[in-house]
Amino acid sequence: MKKRLTVAAVSFALLFTIGTGSVFADSKLDTAIDGALGSDYVSGGTTTAGFDCSGFTMYVFSKIGIKLPHQSGSQYKMGTAVEKSELIAGDLVFFNTSGKGVSHVGIYVGDGKFAHASSSKGVVISKLSEKYYVQRYVGAKRIMSTDKYEDVTGDVAEHDDVQ
Repeated sequence: MKKRLTVAAVSFALLFTIGTGSVFADSKLDTAIDGALGSDYVSGGTTTAGFDCSGFTMYVFSKIGIKLPHQSGSQYKMGTAVEKSELIAGDLVFFNTSGKGVSHVGIYVGDGKFAHASSSKGVVISKLSEKYYVQRYVGAKRIMSTDKYEDVTGDVAEHDDVQ
């Protein structure tokens, strides 16, 4: 019951967080992320029964036909580097949470926010502007081609001005 209430609360919050203002509302990408919100954190997890950070990104991208490795450092080696001010929904954002290089990954959802599997909160939406993430931000990578982006979002790629 507690998990259902949490999922309902997170889903409701998502409507106000990325809902109609999202560049990919009701898209394949949005549906995949929405379906995972509220899932528990499980080290090594790759399903809605529980995710770790790279398992979450791997799961979401598999839903849109893109294969990612199950390790944030390996995911960081993929794609094209993107400046923070050029982020678009679907870009991967990376953090150094361990002090030993890339150790956390999430998916940018627009409006300065990203979805990720937090070890303390499970799958949630957080703000890139939160002090914890600002201090640990490493960079971002664009995994999707422009054509793939338009296919999974139904939108033309436009970046947000995130500082």
